[in-house]
Amino acid sequence: MAFTGLQPDAVPGLMTGEIVPNPAHSGRSDAYLSSPCIQNHAANLAFLPDGTLTCVWFGGTMEGMGDISIYMSRLAPGSARWSQPEKMSDDPAKSEQNPLIFSAPDGNVWLLYTSQTSGNQDGSIVKCRISEDGGKTFGAVNVLCDLPGTFVRQPITVNGKGAWLLPIFRCVGLPGERWTGDADTAGVLISRDGGRSWAMVAVPDSLGAVHMNIVPIEGGHLVAFYRNRFSESVLSSHSRDGGESWSAPQPTNLPNNNSSIQATRLNNGVIAMVYNHSNALTSDARRLSLYDEIEGDEADAPAAPVKAVERRKAIWGVPRAPLSLAFSTDDGASFPRHIDLDTGDGYCLSNNSKEALNREFSYPSIIEGPDGTVHVAYTYYRRAIKYVRLTPQALG
Repeated sequence: MAFTGLQPDAVPGLMTGEIVPNPAHSGRSDAYLSSPCIQNHAANLAFLPDGTLTCVWFGGTMEGMGDISIYMSRLAPGSARWSQPEKMSDDPAKSEQNPLIFSAPDGNVWLLYTSQTSGNQDGSIVKCRISEDGGKTFGAVNVLCDLPGTFVRQPITVNGKGAWLLPIFRCVGLPGERWTGDADTAGVLISRDGGRSWAMVAVPDSLGAVHMNIVPIEGGHLVAFYRNRFSESVLSSHSRDGGESWSAPQPTNLPNNNSSIQATRLNNGVIAMVYNHSNALTSDARRLSLYDEIEGDEADAPAAPVKAVERRKAIWGVPRAPLSLAFSTDDGASFPRHIDLDTGDGYCLSNNSKEALNREFSYPSIIEGPDGTVHVAYTYYRRAIKYVRLTPQALG
């Protein structure tokens, strides 16, 4: 299959962590983060209290395998190179995925991530480690939520009353079937005591709405954006009571290919979202599920099926490209303008990184620095985590 962009075998040689100007785009610089793993996926960016920018992701041989662990790299203020990654989790029996960093109001820094066996996302729990020295070192692994099927992806938001809002999605297993995402829904874990306890709030009518991303806007109003399991549109919903309740998700004017999105409100009030500008209408590429390549000891045989359930099916395999950045000036009601950060065929019918089969740009993260610089990180061919730095002028 013909494709544009880097040849897959060229990517490992670029994984130095060095930030270099992009000659094709004024005001843009790029880097490919170092990693000891052949597969790297699901980046999340966050600043530490001292201004260090962190990037966390998961790496190993293939998503769902027992050697998938959490890694973290740091970019010190003024540095032109990302640090060598630190391994942050190491349970050989679990696939540890979707990390995020949260700098709490009390100065502690939290690392959260999911933990599951094989491709059984309906058995996942959420674990955490806490740093009491500003993110320099982290304490022991603890379980934050042991309700099976609970998954995280997006950052914690603190509402106007000081409550912590952790958006989650529920990976729902159906009797006699292996998880494929058909019945997933959204919710929020709320802590009113600084993370010591959590209560679950469900998002109504949220079938297929996952990766909930909460963005505060003016007047205590919160808007949330969602990935769409049915590969149609990015979805959005609203809360006017600090995240205690939510409206049902509704389509936006941005397409979604059942892959992750992330948005942030910039200092000038504009909401910027990174996403793939594609959906099921743009391609007939399909695969059975996210984990259809895991075989043998890494995949448990499903139980004997019971009565079939009539339902919509999650759509997998739609190309994860281009990787785009869209802008809203009306608090997320519409996104009339977008630019492409990476283009290619986005082939994602395989997660195989050993044979360099994957060419997706996916699972982006976005954050704005105090100087107005916008930082983006995302999966590049499931081989590397790519970092892009954009000056305010580069945003247009």
